[in-house]
Amino acid sequence: MWYSDKAPVIEKKYSKSILRYFKVGTHLGLTINPYQGCHHRCGYCYATYKWSPDFYDKIYGKINAPEILESELNRWNKNLILPVMISSATDAYQYAEAKFGITKRCIQILQQYQIPFYVFTKSTLIARDLDLFRNYSDNCFIVWSITTTDEKIRRVLEPGTPPTTRIFDTIKKFVDCGIKCCVNIDPIIPFITDNEEHIESIVDRCQQLGLKRICGSVLRLRHDIWIRIVEILELFGISWATKEYERIYGFQEPFLHENSLSANTTYTDNVVNNLKAVISKKNIAFGFNELLQQITNSRQSYAISLKQRKLSEFV
Repeated sequence: MWYSDKAPVIEKKYSKSILRYFKVGTHLGLTINPYQGCHHRCGYCYATYKWSPDFYDKIYGKINAPEILESELNRWNKNLILPVMISSATDAYQYAEAKFGITKRCIQILQQYQIPFYVFTKSTLIARDLDLFRNYSDNCFIVWSITTTDEKIRRVLEPGTPPTTRIFDTIKKFVDCGIKCCVNIDPIIPFITDNEEHIESIVDRCQQLGLKRICGSVLRLRHDIWIRIVEILELFGISWATKEYERIYGFQEPFLHENSLSANTTYTDNVVNNLKAVISKKNIAFGFNELLQQITNSRQSYAISLKQRKLSEFV
């Protein structure tokens, strides 16, 4: 059950590795996840699965992650290193970060080794490290995950997240400091957050902040996600929409898909093209590939960086 009034248990954990490859479509990258589990309790979360049954209720801080990261960078045997995404399976700036500070120490190591990176988050705690990002703004950017500006919807979909107004206030601090930022409207949830008015409310706020890039995509379904979505539809009083989901996603109950199932092309194209049309009117670009390319181009040869670092140890 994703919804609970109880705070999650936060524990330490020791990891054997931290820097890992990931692939989305044709994009290949590196990622680190300083935490396992997430207190945001997003009902649509893709990171919950059978290998992490207590994802919402028990948060593990990978307490040795900074030391492991530095060790892995020291052993890196390739000339170049891809930009590192923080993080792909949880929020690196969730509440546990206030307790452990693991993400901050990992970022300091990435900067020490001149590694470009980008952060996905919907947390306001990230403002604590504003100076870290400001002093490294050529080699990093932030992707802010925004699902809704409607507080009634947010409290059901993602009850552990800060109010969206506070997230936008935090984004403004970063934008005002010249730090590259993008908003990711993901997932867009059929019959809950997919209408034009809902999308425009997010885009309008982004425009007010001076953001130049927005991306977004439609919810993907999996067996465990579908169980939660059914409950969410019932809470919103639109349980009739379950039949529409069957049509849009092309399945019949019982839903047993273990892998992610995408909505049909007709529905997806309609929603994404609507988003693109709305942001185009506001002179905002779609996607953050340009930001990724910028920090990719600005990266330095890791071999040279490491050599310089090792030489400095003897000075």
